Amino acid sequence: MTVHDMYHEESIEIAAAPTAIYALITDLPRMGEWSPENRGGTWADGAIGAVGDVFHGVNRIGDREWQTSATVTVADDGETFQFVTGADADDGPFVRWTYRFAGAGDTTTVTEVWDVEMLPPTLRQLTPEQLAGRKTQVQGAMAATLSALKATAEA
Repeated sequence: MTVHDMYHEESIEIAAAPTAIYALITDLPRMGEWSPENRGGTWADGAIGAVGDVFHGVNRIGDREWQTSATVTVADDGETFQFVTGADADDGPFVRWTYRFAGAGDTTTVTEVWDVEMLPPTLRQLTPEQLAGRKTQVQGAMAATLSALKATAEA
């Protein structure tokens, strides 16, 4: 359930097969090539991206850098890749990220979804105006990420 209107979907059409784009998204270290906020990630304990697998990501905004762990909740190659952050926290999970791939052949619509289900501890002290600013920041990062992903997939 979304809190504080902290939800956004962003889509882009990419001239590549759904399975090829899925492979890019699940190649965690590469996310840092496309995202202005995420610096990449690594699978934990030999994980391969199956449901229940955990990965660790590094994020940065300006001078602030933090790490987070995420748990895969959906892993349907070429259809949906979804994970939640903070699943290991007593009061989590916090944010659900979803990538949906719709298409056939060599054209795919990729939709990225950001859904804050519970405010992470770092956002709980923010004012409504600051939360709105964070949402705007995420919207821009999602658009930039998908645009850069498209450039890579179509190269």
